[in-house]
Amino acid sequence: MDNPSIRYAKTVDGLHIAYQVVGDGPFDLVYAPGWFSNLECVWEMPDLGDFLSQLASFSRLILFDRRGFGLSDWPTTAGSASLELGMDDIRTVMDAAESERAVLFGYDDGGALSAMFAASYPSRVSALILFGVWAKYARSPDYPWGWTEQQARSWWQVVEDHWGTEEFWRTDSSQVSPDISSDPDRVRAWARYARLSASPGAALDIEQMQRETDIRALLGTVAVPTLVMHRTDDATERVEQAHFIGEQIGGAKVIELPGYEHAPFVGNVDLVLRELLAFVHSIRDEEAELDRILATILFTDVVASTERVAAVGDRAWRDIVEPHHNVIRGLLARYRGTEVDTAGDGFFATFDGPARAVRCSSAIVEAVKPLGLEVRVGVHTGEVQMINGKVGGMAVNIGARVASVAKASEVLVSSTVRDLTAGSGLLFEDAGEHRFKGVADPWRVYRVLNVVA
Repeated sequence: MDNPSIRYAKTVDGLHIAYQVVGDGPFDLVYAPGWFSNLECVWEMPDLGDFLSQLASFSRLILFDRRGFGLSDWPTTAGSASLELGMDDIRTVMDAAESERAVLFGYDDGGALSAMFAASYPSRVSALILFGVWAKYARSPDYPWGWTEQQARSWWQVVEDHWGTEEFWRTDSSQVSPDISSDPDRVRAWARYARLSASPGAALDIEQMQRETDIRALLGTVAVPTLVMHRTDDATERVEQAHFIGEQIGGAKVIELPGYEHAPFVGNVDLVLRELLAFVHSIRDEEAELDRILATILFTDVVASTERVAAVGDRAWRDIVEPHHNVIRGLLARYRGTEVDTAGDGFFATFDGPARAVRCSSAIVEAVKPLGLEVRVGVHTGEVQMINGKVGGMAVNIGARVASVAKASEVLVSSTVRDLTAGSGLLFEDAGEHRFKGVADPWRVYRVLNVVA
């Protein structure tokens, strides 16, 4: 694919972070790469480019070069390569990409960064996906799966002596997949990618930061849905680390995949993507279900408003409607209603109690009469769905339909409202059974006869 446009976002400490937005799927996905990247040539990379294209096929994919890598600025002060400031790279890029909330997909030490972000900004993270992640770089008695001092020194020496060369990838390609070392084309591609991503000194500086990293203390504070994936025979990081991380994050799901590759974009990629998508879809389904609440819906409508506008003109009508709006808003505040929408001269509001909604409705009918207006009102109680702060669902449709059959200065309620207000002192009269457009079964409605304050 053609390289997507590259943009820059500026962090609070003054660094410019390169980022891209690719795809237009139903959810945002921020991919936090391992310890080196370059957006200018990432799409040309074998394995990795195809993997990112697949992510972008079902999401709005947000990519970035972490500080010190690729096209992003290199930190100029001590400590500015820390995970804490690295979190700001993600937040800054999400803000620039106008992403309020996203799935975070962190690979290798990008997972440590993502976990810290999720713990710090849970409202910005809908789900956390971790792949090939470690919680602590160095082995210790209480963390026996980290790297030994000898392993670490051998690795640092390889970086020092061979970074950016084909020899590096022929000698130790386990950071992605051991299979790379036997494929000359992939060796050349990854050697070039490493050179364009970071200098040897930059790579060693990041290694210095990593060797001091220990995110174990924050794992218990991650409070977003989390999926941890790791291959059983990962040649770089032991799979026990995934199970440890999963145990520390409450409710996390751990999936141990077959294979020895460290990176998600090599080996059984289809399985990785299938598990990722299944998890995200399950979270989105659960959120949709959890965002359903019981509410009482109120709709008002000015009777014969079209004729009044024609008679008095638009300007005079505005002078009439403005005090009408003020009166209704005042009564909504008094009865603890929430204004959802105002369409022309009608109001759509919600209440957490049906009796208050009925009393508010009757008060509205009487309050607008001195303005020379009559309104019809409909009230219904049912389960509504909260979608991006907006109220929707069948209950809203029924509430609107109940209002549509009311007469001038009349408050009609559904049978549900009548049943739920038993003992409240409200009296109702049967107003018959009605069939509403878009609603399968007929609904019996009731007329409000009196209101006891």
